[in-house]
Amino acid sequence: MGGRVFRVGLIQMRIDPVAAVNLERADGFIRQAAARGAEVIVLPELFLGPYFCQTEDHAQFDRAEPIPGPTTAALGRLAAELEVVLVGSLFEKRAPGVYHNTAVVLDADGTLSGVYRKMHIPDDPLYYEKFYFTPGDLGFQAVATRRASVGPLVCWDQWYPEAARLTALQGAEVLVYPTAIGWHPSEKEEFGASQVDAWRTIQRSHAIANGLYVAVVNRVGHEGPAEGGIEFWGRSFLADPMGRVMVEAGGEEEILVAECDPALIETTRRHWPFLRDRRIDAYAPITQRWGDHHR
Repeated sequence: MGGRVFRVGLIQMRIDPVAAVNLERADGFIRQAAARGAEVIVLPELFLGPYFCQTEDHAQFDRAEPIPGPTTAALGRLAAELEVVLVGSLFEKRAPGVYHNTAVVLDADGTLSGVYRKMHIPDDPLYYEKFYFTPGDLGFQAVATRRASVGPLVCWDQWYPEAARLTALQGAEVLVYPTAIGWHPSEKEEFGASQVDAWRTIQRSHAIANGLYVAVVNRVGHEGPAEGGIEFWGRSFLADPMGRVMVEAGGEEEILVAECDPALIETTRRHWPFLRDRRIDAYAPITQRWGDHHR
C-alpha cells in the first residue's frame, strides 16, 4: 500500500419523503464536500427516501430502480463534473420479484465502476429487510478507482468481521459503510449509549484487525410514527488503520472530510502483522454454521 493520499467525505443527512428532493440535497452536500477537498464521497444507506423497511408493504417495491438507472446516471454525471468518486446506496430492481439493497461506486470520470449487493440482511423489529431484499450474490470486493481502492459494504454488514476481512483481502484501502441505524425511542434511555458504543467499537475493530481505513455514514432524524418509529442517531465517523477516530459527527446533518494516507496502512501492518500471521490452514471451520456436533 503506497498509493497517493486521498480525502474521504461523509454526507450525514436527513431524509425527505420525496426522492427528487433527496437527490437534489445530496447533490448540494456532495458539492460542498468536494469544495473542501473530498475525493471519495459516501452517502447514507438508501438515501433517496425514508427507511421503508419499518413495515412490510408491497407498495414499497415501487421505490426500486434498475442499476444502471436514473440515479446512477445522475451520480455519474456529478462524479465526472467534480472529478470525485461517489458511493451511493440504492434499492435495486434486478428483475420482477428480485430486489437488492445495493451500493454503487461511480468513478471520478462518471463510470459505474462497482456494484455491491448487501450480503447480510437483517430481520428485526422495524428492520424488516428480509421482506424486501434478496441477499447479495456478487461477493466481497474492492473497487479500484482513480482516487483509492474502495471496499463497499452496507449497514448490517458492519457487524461481521468476516465481511471486513474478506473485503480487506481484495485490496481495499478504505471500507465504506452506508448506514441507516438508530434507536427505538422506547429503548433509548436504557440501551441507547451501549448500542452506539457497540456499533462504534465493532467498526473501529475492523480498522485495527485489517490495518485500513473505515468510513461509516449514517442518516439522522426521526422517521415513522411519532410515538414509535426510529430515531436515526447519526454519529458518522472515519477511523484510521489503528482504530483512531479521525473525524466524527453528532446527531445532526453534517459533512465530514478527512485525509487518508495509504502509507499508514503499510506502516501499521508492518508493526501489527495480523495478515502475515493468519493461520489460513486452520480456518476451514469458519464456513460451518456451528462447531463439530460430534464433540
